[in-house]
Amino acid sequence: MSSPRLLAVDTATDTVHLVLVDGPDRLVRALPGGAQASATLLPQVAALLAEGGLALRDLDAIGYGRGPGAFTGLRTACAIAQGLAVGAGRPMLALDTLAALAACARRRLGAEATPAVWSALDARMGEIYAARWTAVPGGGWQADGAVALWSPAALAEAIAARPAPIVGNALLAQAEVLQPLAAALGLATDAQAVPDGLALAELARAAWAAGAMLDPAVALPLYVRDKVAQTTAEREAAARAARGEAA
Repeated sequence: MSSPRLLAVDTATDTVHLVLVDGPDRLVRALPGGAQASATLLPQVAALLAEGGLALRDLDAIGYGRGPGAFTGLRTACAIAQGLAVGAGRPMLALDTLAALAACARRRLGAEATPAVWSALDARMGEIYAARWTAVPGGGWQADGAVALWSPAALAEAIAARPAPIVGNALLAQAEVLQPLAAALGLATDAQAVPDGLALAELARAAWAAGAMLDPAVALPLYVRDKVAQTTAEREAAARAARGEAA
């Protein structure tokens, strides 16, 4: 159990992140995401395994970024990981995408600066996927409350109540709210934090060590938002509101 062989994938953002963990060794990939991701992911997994000198059956578990994030991306990661896990007869590891942001930022900002962080991912439609995370001794992260969908104003209030560094691309998407807030509170920020391969490796190892294996039959994405997309009428209404026009 101390030196597992693990594969993990996250497609919650516009980049596909892959990692192959073989004991202390890690092979990582960052690839273009989007519509082509589902078609190219399996060949990339095969290439990564070949580079690592491993076959699918050599793995102990397969991890997937469960979200939140882009709905199509979440389905892609879950479905691909499920197929691989079933084919290999191996369990799965559900990895929180926002925890991966926290792990990436901790590596970039330093452990002393990040005992806790607010991970904030652009959810589009003027909203943010976010949660506050605390680092767990020995590896991994614990959410200080549920991962949720926030308005920028509500998230700003929550951060002000429990300050911690803010990380993730919501710092860019909602810069007019989050950047002044961080400056006023003296908080470190990292808008470039992503659920990269090294972060996935940390989470996968922690999940494996905790015995958090999952039957592939019950693996699901974490959507958070119930509604996938706005209707045409809703988009037009939002555009009119943004222009200050009457409905």
